[in-house]
Formats: sequence, structure tokens, C-alpha cells
Amino acid sequence: MRHDHLITSKQLSRADIETVLDRAAAIDADPAAVADRHAGTLLGLLFFEPSTRTKMSFETAIKRLGGDVVDMGSVESSSVKKGETLADTVRVIEGYADALVLRHPKQGSATMASEFVDVPLLNAGDGAGHHPTQTLLDLYTIRENAGLDDLTIGIMGDLKYGRTVHSLAYALTNFDARQHFVSPESLQLPREVVYDLHQSGSDAQVREHESLEEVLPSLDVLYVTRIQRERFPDENEYQQVAGEYRIDSETLAAANDDLTVMHPLPRVDEIAPEVDDTEYAAYFEQAHNGVSVRMALLDLLLSDGGDDDE
Repeated sequence: MRHDHLITSKQLSRADIETVLDRAAAIDADPAAVADRHAGTLLGLLFFEPSTRTKMSFETAIKRLGGDVVDMGSVESSSVKKGETLADTVRVIEGYADALVLRHPKQGSATMASEFVDVPLLNAGDGAGHHPTQTLLDLYTIRENAGLDDLTIGIMGDLKYGRTVHSLAYALTNFDARQHFVSPESLQLPREVVYDLHQSGSDAQVREHESLEEVLPSLDVLYVTRIQRERFPDENEYQQVAGEYRIDSETLAAANDDLTVMHPLPRVDEIAPEVDDTEYAAYFEQAHNGVSVRMALLDLLLSDGGDDDE
């Protein structure tokens, strides 16, 4: 990897992505081969927002590489409560760790923080901005289940505020992927993201819809995201939309037999529990893939010889 920091999936070329995914596959095949590769390495965790999968999988990843973590802990128990700026926080923790993982509620925070540190900084989510490490594990899951070329994917739910959606959409422009975005009009993909996708040369492969029904039979992958109740001024309006954008066995009756259903989690009620035991469901596999993919990413960023394999 030829990047000091990973802030957005827009940084990543197809070669970058394949390097990480191939390394993750090698780790999955033989995890013992990297068990002590980064002994003594410390990963600094700075999570200004709640996290389960991202935080725990990063911690698991560095420990399986032989390293350990230093954790800022909750905002309430840190110097942030005393008014410390993000710039000062990352500069302090940089002195304790060999790399940093940052999650922050403000869009653009990871870009700003990266300007103050010399160790690698990985964006674990910046508001409604980007979540590139989630994208890498999403791509790994897609590759394992459906392949990344000649792919038809539907991305459904909160496309306006969903950072996982924005990151994935940009990354998929590196591949032969037809992207169908399904959402209520109020939660459509931001216009600047749509513009960027068209500018990428993939304009013939980006389509927007309000109904899943018209595209479901053609999909190889359906990527479902939570519709965020807190964004709606009227509860009745939310309930109407949320009920429409829900996947259950009846919905999937129109899907092709090889459809892969994904979700970055946490889910609320947008995928019925009855889907969990079907062959469509890949969202728990997706979450588990976060460990090997983040192991691969850390291995590449922390190894002096990481570029040699690219």
C-alpha cells in the first residue's frame, strides 16, 4: 500500500483493493503465518462515537498480528470533556502508538486529524462521510460470494447519510459493476456523490430507484442499510418509509437463487430475522470478515516491506 493514511475509498485503486483482499484471503487460509509479525506494535483507538464491530475487529486484528491496543476510552472519561481539540488528542496519542484508528461524528474529521500525525491514521467513520475499512470488508465479502466484475448490485436504505454506502459506491467504480440505488426520495444519494460517480466513467452503470421490486430479479448482491429514524421530523413518515424498505422471505421470492444479501449492521427491522437462516444471508459472514481484512490492511501499512507485494 502506497498510502500513509486511509481516509476515503476514493484513494484506492483497483490494484490497492486487490492487494488488501488478496492479503486477507492469504491470512484466512493460514492465520498462523502472521501470528507474531507485529509483536510489540501498538494500535491507538480513538472512538468518539459508539462502535461494536469496527472497534472490536480492529482490536482483534492487531492482537492476532501479535500487537496490542491503547484505547482512548469513552469521550466522557477523556480529556475531550475538558475541551481538548481533536488535533491535540491525536498528537498526544500518536506518541503512544504506531498507528491510529479514528471514528468521529464530524464529516472531514479524519482528513483534518491526518494532517497532525506522522503515523498511519485509518478513518473508521467520519459522520456521514466515509468508512473505507468497512468498504474493504464489504468488497471482500462480495468477491467471495459473487465476484467483483460483471456484478449487478442494489444498495438500499439511507443513501443520503450512510457513510458505508458512499465509500462502497466510490470503490465499486474500479470494477465492472452496475449499481442500482434504492431509497425514498428524501434519502437519495447526495448529488455530489452521484456527480462523482458519473465523472468516474461509470455513468451508464449508475441508476436510482424508489422501488426495489423493479430491480431485485436482476441483482447479484443486495446491500441493505438502516433507515435512520432520527432524520425524519415526522414519526408517521418514518414508519411508512421504513415498512416499505424491509426485506423478508416474501420479498426475496422474486430474487434470483444466487442473490447475496448484505448489511453493514447494526440492523433494526429492515431485514427480518427469518432471512438469517437462508442461503441469501451474508451479513454475519460480512462482519466476521472485518478481522481478516483489517489484519491485512494493518499488516500492509505497518510493514516496511508492504509495497513489495503490491
